[in-house]
Amino acid sequence: MDLSFYIQLLLNGVVIGVIYALVAMGLSLIFGVLEIVNFAHGEFYMLGAMLAYFLSMNVGLGYWPAVLVVTAVAVALGYVLYEALLGSLRGQSFERSILLTLGLSMVLQNGAVFLFTTTPRMMQTRYSYSNVIVGDVRVSVMRLFALGLGLLAFAALYLILYRTRVGRAMRGVAQNREAALMVGIDPRAVSRLAVAIGIGLSGLAGAALAPVYAVHPLMGFSFVFKAFAIIIIGGLGNISGAAIAAVALGILESVAGGFLPLVMADALAFIAMIAILLLRPQGLFGRGVRV
Repeated sequence: MDLSFYIQLLLNGVVIGVIYALVAMGLSLIFGVLEIVNFAHGEFYMLGAMLAYFLSMNVGLGYWPAVLVVTAVAVALGYVLYEALLGSLRGQSFERSILLTLGLSMVLQNGAVFLFTTTPRMMQTRYSYSNVIVGDVRVSVMRLFALGLGLLAFAALYLILYRTRVGRAMRGVAQNREAALMVGIDPRAVSRLAVAIGIGLSGLAGAALAPVYAVHPLMGFSFVFKAFAIIIIGGLGNISGAAIAAVALGILESVAGGFLPLVMADALAFIAMIAILLLRPQGLFGRGVRV
């Protein structure tokens, strides 16, 4: 096998790793601020992909307008999710949060199956069959768009968390909720924004990948468990750790997929998670300062 084959695997791995990171970072952000494990997170990735498909194939929106609309809708759903469910779970038992979010996941998933069936669909755009070719390496334009959207979301999230007052407030609530309240920060408003951003990232990931992979109501279920494995590997609540672990896992899966059966490649995330839990339970980057 020549060098171009390995470069192709590497590029594909970076793209899927960046999308993994979008979902995992949103999940990690919600856990870091609210200390709630959201098992419904993958279904918002699925809803983002299905909404992008609907807007493109039935309404006639182009790829970029569809991505913007889906992201905005996902952010709004994040606000609704916080007010309707997650806000009331703060301070509740860990088991209660798992049961309620898992129940929400089942409702969303089965509702989507009822409305759209389980038939896989493919979102078509004007760029669907366009490729960028450099030597023997061929990369689809849609993968490059997904990569660009992911990197742009990384940069935006970094600026929000580390260069704005609301980001400092969010990190303060994540580190010590009571102390943040004493200095005038409204933990409820900050938590609401964290959930909105987290769900928005998940919806963006779904819209970005809708033209790349098949869209169907069951696509979020396996994705969210892989995201859980990523945040455990990176360190619960550690957003930077989640991003690095996600990109590394995407590359590892892509390279392994070039030589191993697909089932074995999909198992790598959980093999790595088990190894990390045995050797370093706090994750590669630790849990010390969340967000």
